[in-house]
Amino acid sequence: MKVTEFIKVLNAECVTRLITDDKNYNFAFASDLMSDVLALADSSTVLITGLNNPQVIRTAEMMDISLIILVRGKIPSKETIELATEANITILTTHSIMFETCGILYKSGLRPI
Repeated sequence: MKVTEFIKVLNAECVTRLITDDKNYNFAFASDLMSDVLALADSSTVLITGLNNPQVIRTAEMMDISLIILVRGKIPSKETIELATEANITILTTHSIMFETCGILYKSGLRPI
């Protein structure tokens, strides 16, 4: 899936500038524990989380993750948006809960890692 497809199926909003829509994502990982992200995720992964702080961006940057989806309508702080922009990370936000977000994306063809 491309970022614009995520926006459509999740009725999501892009809260950073859209870095690129060229990358095709095939895998997703949902967690609020950044230690799990560090242990299991990689650059082909979309990170789905309810955690909304700069640490999410730092973790994504370490793992070369370029797309983060925040659930439950979370809006990141200005600092978090600036960090994401500097790291070329796109952040989307959806009002869906994590479980629903995962289900929608699985139904749309994304697979777990």
